[in-house]
Amino acid sequence: MRIKRTCLISFLFIAQIAGAQTLQQNLQKAFGRLQQDSQCRYASVSLTVLDAKTGEVVFAANPDIGLAPGSTLKTVTSITAFNVLGKDYQYQTQLGYTGAISADGALTGDVIIKGSGDPTLGSWRWATTKEGVVLNAMVTALKKAGIKKINGRIIGDNGNFKSQGIPDAWIWQDLGTYYGAGIAGLCWRENQFDIMLRTGAVGSTIGVAGTQPETNYLQYKSELTNGASKTGDLAYPYLPSFGSKVMYLRGTYAIDQTKKRVAAAIPDPAYDAALRLNDTLKRIGISVSVEPISSVMLADKGQTVASATKNITTLLSPKLSKIVYWLNQKSVNLYAEQLLVTIAAKTGKGISTNDGVDAVKDFWQQKGINKNSMNIFDGSGLSPQNRITTSTMARIMQSARSAAWFNDFYESLPVYNDMKMKSGSINSVQAYTGFQTHAGRQLCFAIMVNNYNGPGSGIRAKMFKVLDGLK
Repeated sequence: MRIKRTCLISFLFIAQIAGAQTLQQNLQKAFGRLQQDSQCRYASVSLTVLDAKTGEVVFAANPDIGLAPGSTLKTVTSITAFNVLGKDYQYQTQLGYTGAISADGALTGDVIIKGSGDPTLGSWRWATTKEGVVLNAMVTALKKAGIKKINGRIIGDNGNFKSQGIPDAWIWQDLGTYYGAGIAGLCWRENQFDIMLRTGAVGSTIGVAGTQPETNYLQYKSELTNGASKTGDLAYPYLPSFGSKVMYLRGTYAIDQTKKRVAAAIPDPAYDAALRLNDTLKRIGISVSVEPISSVMLADKGQTVASATKNITTLLSPKLSKIVYWLNQKSVNLYAEQLLVTIAAKTGKGISTNDGVDAVKDFWQQKGINKNSMNIFDGSGLSPQNRITTSTMARIMQSARSAAWFNDFYESLPVYNDMKMKSGSINSVQAYTGFQTHAGRQLCFAIMVNNYNGPGSGIRAKMFKVLDGLK
């Protein structure tokens, strides 16, 4: 019996080794085909596969070449946030006032909405964060405090955030788009709004039909033209230059596009939040004597926001695990950037994108990952200057496997090619990182191709063939 059992164990061990060798051989062949493909003639290609449980290297090809990761960098930000902040972390937005309330309900002072970096305030993704729900909660709190009239103003306060920050390495063309919205202490509606388009014949200039919600405080100049069918949405809004209120629209927008709108970044989310509360109060009969303002606008005048003498309600964000879900599922750049600066604040680095980058690098350096393998400039991957190795990304992914919050992170990953993985793509860049079970063994991987030529759909299909070897 003992001999049979020993033989069985030996057989299984040999079979496991043979299976591992077959997997490596298959990956080597598939990776070789990808590297030799005409789309990769001038490209840099890298793949790292690890045993998700042990961290053992299963396969590695060019694992230590720093490559642009695109949005796969969001997994690094997500995992760091889980580690530093905890899965149940919630942002707190304070509503308070300065001055005093008279017997007849008149507040002589200002109402202050003070943000702490919550990217979900006013978001449509949760029932509790929707614009109307948040405004109603603030109005209810003001009424409960006995305020019937405001002899002052509504102030949108970015708190410790000095201004809406945009990472230095982002390109100008992205800055006015919804996905290029900068960070803010007081975010609102994910710092974006829609510009409605009045389209026409091919080659003609597209008009601006209005915005949703209404933005009377901005002006629009369209240099956007109607493009031919099947040329897609190549419209780019541009933020107003300093001291200006004019947003430009440039590029082309195909005549067969059905949305007839372009999502743009709000220049000053804190002001927009204050404006919406101001307008809501006026509609229900609570007058506000002075126009709303933001901490950014006050700073431009050399002024600061006074501390609230009385806090009347605290608005909590969804828990971090829920924020990360949408961050990765829909690749929300704003969520990643807000988490990056929150990590910086939590670790005492400061509150800026650069501080967040330093905090992330230092965290993983302490975990044994050389920070020089992470030459990054943001938390979302939007910067084309970001560089990270597949080895480092796979190791960070593998580190999450034993964490108590792993299931929350795992569920946040989208499904591509029937695999749980995050994608990343910017100009001539395609990348994936995720998990896959092979013969009962869970693997984690990171694959990147930089500077490929030809269509993105073509390189994606070829990368999927390589990753099929993990199934």
